Amino acid sequence: MALDKQSCALAVFVLSAILGAVGPSRVAGAPPPSWAIHVREVDDALTRGDAQAAVRAWRDAHGAALASEGWDGLLEVGDAYRRLGEVARSREPFEAGAREIYLTAFSRARRQQSLDGVLRAAEAFAALGDRALVEQSLRVAEALAAGDPEAEADVGAFVRRWAGEPPARGD
Repeated sequence: MALDKQSCALAVFVLSAILGAVGPSRVAGAPPPSWAIHVREVDDALTRGDAQAAVRAWRDAHGAALASEGWDGLLEVGDAYRRLGEVARSREPFEAGAREIYLTAFSRARRQQSLDGVLRAAEAFAALGDRALVEQSLRVAEALAAGDPEAEADVGAFVRRWAGEPPARGD
């Protein structure tokens, strides 16, 4: 069956929208994004005890995550930066750097209206003990979830986990 130009254009638009929403790393059979490969290299270098190689790989991961349009790579890169801090003499600079990376991820997730991204950023802020940024993230998450019972339940589950409350039914 032959498609006319308008049908082809519509098909390309729909496919672009799907890939843009899902991201190329989520498409079956697609190679992992370059930031993910570099994050794996960070962890491999840390396992070997090669701090210099870990830092080089982290820089590559950070650059690749910044160049991508998504928020997920930045969260992973921020986590990798915190892992670098675990082997350093002082964790504070690494936690401060990770906070900045998480803020960029949060901003992207908010701009893309990604509830998952905003909640994952909130988890990262919680791991840093940054209550103010967790609360800010939750305000955004609540706004994104408004009117969607499943999304509202996801936000509620996060709030209960964060507050240390027992999970509600279905969490």
